[in-house]
Amino acid sequence: MNKPHLERYPPIADYALISDCHCTALVSRTGSVDWCCMPRMDADSCYGRLLDWDKGGFCALHPDQEDYAVTRKYIPGTMVVETHFTTAQAEAKLYDFFIMEPDAEKQTLDNHVRIVEGLRGTMALHLEICPRFDYGEIIPRMRGHGGGIYTATGGNKGLVIQSDIELQVFEHRDLEATFTVAAGERKHLLVRFEAPERVDEAAKTENTLKDADAYLAQTTRWWSQWTRHAHAYDELDPQTLRSVVLLKSLMYERTGAIAAAATTSLPESIGSSRNWDYRFSWVRDSVFTVRALYGLGYHDEASRFLQFIQRTSAGSAEQLQIMYGVDGKRRLTEIELDWLEGYRQSRPVRIGNRASEQNQLDVYGEIMEIGWLWHSSGHPIDRHYWDFLADVVNTVSGKWHQEDHGIWEFRGRPRHYVHSKALCWAAVDHGIKLARSNGFSAPVERWEQIRNEIGAAIEKQGYDDRRGVFIQAFDSDYLDASLLLLPRTGFVAYDDPRMVRTTDAVCATLDHNGLLTRYDSPDGLPGKEGAFLPCTFWLVTCLAYQGRIDEAWQYYERAIHCANDVGLFAEEYDIEQQQMLGNFPQGLTHVSQIVARAALMSARSTSGHSSIGRMGREQAASDHHGTKGS
Repeated sequence: MNKPHLERYPPIADYALISDCHCTALVSRTGSVDWCCMPRMDADSCYGRLLDWDKGGFCALHPDQEDYAVTRKYIPGTMVVETHFTTAQAEAKLYDFFIMEPDAEKQTLDNHVRIVEGLRGTMALHLEICPRFDYGEIIPRMRGHGGGIYTATGGNKGLVIQSDIELQVFEHRDLEATFTVAAGERKHLLVRFEAPERVDEAAKTENTLKDADAYLAQTTRWWSQWTRHAHAYDELDPQTLRSVVLLKSLMYERTGAIAAAATTSLPESIGSSRNWDYRFSWVRDSVFTVRALYGLGYHDEASRFLQFIQRTSAGSAEQLQIMYGVDGKRRLTEIELDWLEGYRQSRPVRIGNRASEQNQLDVYGEIMEIGWLWHSSGHPIDRHYWDFLADVVNTVSGKWHQEDHGIWEFRGRPRHYVHSKALCWAAVDHGIKLARSNGFSAPVERWEQIRNEIGAAIEKQGYDDRRGVFIQAFDSDYLDASLLLLPRTGFVAYDDPRMVRTTDAVCATLDHNGLLTRYDSPDGLPGKEGAFLPCTFWLVTCLAYQGRIDEAWQYYERAIHCANDVGLFAEEYDIEQQQMLGNFPQGLTHVSQIVARAALMSARSTSGHSSIGRMGREQAASDHHGTKGS
């Protein structure tokens, strides 16, 4: 606590995520839970000093001395974190996890468990439990009930805390203890979310602490079994395996929604206002995730997200949004929490996201992308689903000529972004192919005309004839890393000479020490953001499918070194300060890493023996059906 004010905040890379596909928490390298949202990953925080060191609340457990060493890791293939403390006299291991029940979709318990195991000697440790509800605005009342059971209540939240460590209630608000653990001994802490009206009854009748060790085994088994369902499990390198598990941890099991990240308002530029809430389900990011996981054999995740989109849009393309709450909520009103100082004084802290109200035309292409994936993998398209998809095509047919805010959700005036237009083209193209493949009744000739009109507009106004490259927006001079996604739409092949030149131009303009920024256009926001890690992985994919393998591997190696010691990526990376920026962990970075790795494996071997390489080749084949020439 004696650190200078800003230095009290650990680097973002110091954190590891735990999740039960409902709740999420970040555990620091030194054993402090500084961010925890229960009972949903987009709920108000229970611990939140990540965004205000003094007001946010935390749960810290560490050796009771200053001189100690720390190492940590995930149990392979799981979301269970092991933190290993070593002093001159002793060693101990701390396990952190949320309990996974056998049927995660119907899970009823929201329990964070911490188990300390003595390994050598006898270690003295210090524990503090300081919950703060509603993003630090509510200091709950803490009460002891005897038998190692305590409760914290305030507002619409409650916690039941159970421990075999003797805890002291401090000023009716916090719990604290100094205790020892000897070699072979275990101490346990369990924190369960409850509605406040149920807290007292739960404290009297429910005691799950005795099962804590069994829950550790159960949770480890659940994650390991899920992970091993991957078709290419034995071929996945450790980083790709970690990315796969991380993506699952961001899926909200009750609905099938996929959150973009586990946090809000971690800054894209330290001290600036580039702070956004990413704990929602973006259609675009989710389709990226579904496509990658589907290629690895996780078909249920694709099916459940497909159902989520149809439910939340009420089966109507006109009612589609670009993003939703993980429970399907549509109104994501953006609010600034002015009582919080923000991570390292990066104000404002925001909850909700005003981008949910934006017009982003690429959403229609993403919806049709998942429909085409479903069909091309052998699943039937029933009449109800086709009616929805045809509605999507008809809607984009009437809207494609509009300006929008684009993939980067610019908060200035809308423009005709090339990436958005290409996704409109892809939406109509997928609709035509689906209608013909299934014999569905559809105005195919009219759709073909519209598709050709969109393509002609892109070639005329979204392509710079002088430089021979695609550009960010119609009739502009700017470049944009989203152009690297054009082959994914099918509009142009990876090895089309125009795409090769565009790739080179993006590298020349947006490369900063081996990592890409998003664009070179002004965005009207203060501060300078870091390198956007997904873009570098998109570049790797392009280079790999263009046969430029050495270049692709160089960029790939540079990008994966931006992960922290447990294999987690943030959204961005500050090249000068060599630190993570933006919300964390960021799903889009992890899914882009998976796709890039598959592309590299595909380029390395064309024999068909590698499952992950085959996944990459199949993706490349589906992306090469564009009809445009050079």
